[in-house]
Amino acid sequence: MIITLIVMLIELVGGYLTRSIALISDAGHMFSHCFAIGISLVAILIARKPPCHHRTFGLYRAEVLAALINGLFLLLVVCFIIYEAILRIIHPRDVLSLSMLLIGIIGFAVNIASIMILHGAHEKDLNIRGVFYHMLADAASSVGIVIAAIVIHFTGWNILDPLVSIGISVVIVYWAWGVLRESVIILLEMAPSGLNVDNIAKDLKEKFPEIEDLLNIHIWTITADMLVFSAHIRFDDTVRVCADHDLLITRLNEYLAERYRIIESTIQIVASDQDQVCRTK
Repeated sequence: MIITLIVMLIELVGGYLTRSIALISDAGHMFSHCFAIGISLVAILIARKPPCHHRTFGLYRAEVLAALINGLFLLLVVCFIIYEAILRIIHPRDVLSLSMLLIGIIGFAVNIASIMILHGAHEKDLNIRGVFYHMLADAASSVGIVIAAIVIHFTGWNILDPLVSIGISVVIVYWAWGVLRESVIILLEMAPSGLNVDNIAKDLKEKFPEIEDLLNIHIWTITADMLVFSAHIRFDDTVRVCADHDLLITRLNEYLAERYRIIESTIQIVASDQDQVCRTK
């Protein structure tokens, strides 16, 4: 956060002095990074609070809310950048290309440092992944600024400056959409991307021939890498005693954990004449 704040101020002042809308837009992007990191940090601190009698899953979804807020905030930043870029296309201004180049290189170096700090942790946490993608997008925008500064210096094509800003906006929208989509999937308790309850049911029936049918299957995500599964299972006539039930459920739980990385599975055994036990609104 400290690194990003310093570079944001450098780009903001530098953009004003060099009259570069690309630098100013990138400073706005950097501000969104500071906001994202701050929100993510608060979410991590909240998520550390243990479960209790009314927060039975804890507050892990604070991290998902942080990712959603960051994605929405980025879209607002994009609207501002595109608006300013269009004004600059209509009313072009000269750009101090060498200063723009220097500041762009500084911004790129800082983004690489931030990416290295966050690398690895982003693979397991949607919240941190959001910040990581922020940094990747800004590294790409810094490359665009450097290239634009070089071209402007040798050709005088100042229109490249707002065009690069629009290109940065496209990168931001691409990132924001992915994070927003994943956040909404989790908050609406939809099945995680890549998992299908019909496929899981088919797999379980093939793996465990004793299963006659599966009913009311649900799979959802508490936060990234925390999957929960529930189902009602009807066994065939070969499974008669409670000991057999217990052994099969233990095997099912172990298989779901190993095959689908499900941290908690709740399996209820239903009688052969019990077709529907899930009460719906």
